[in-house]
Amino acid sequence: MTEITWIKSSHSGGTGGQCVECAPQSAIHGVVPVRDSKDPHGPSLVFPASAFSAFVESVKNRSLARS
Repeated sequence: MTEITWIKSSHSGGTGGQCVECAPQSAIHGVVPVRDSKDPHGPSLVFPASAFSAFVESVKNRSLARS
């Protein structure tokens, strides 16, 4: 998974705390890898693209409900 571009969550902040990165462009292959940005050479979790999309939509909807 070294040939893909990782994107850090906009909610991770810049303090080096809880940082999550994903590579949604890899959804072409039907999966979205997710990793801890503090350990870029460590393991990543791989989710089906449809499940990752549903997760993101759920988080967005929950954030909107709190506004």
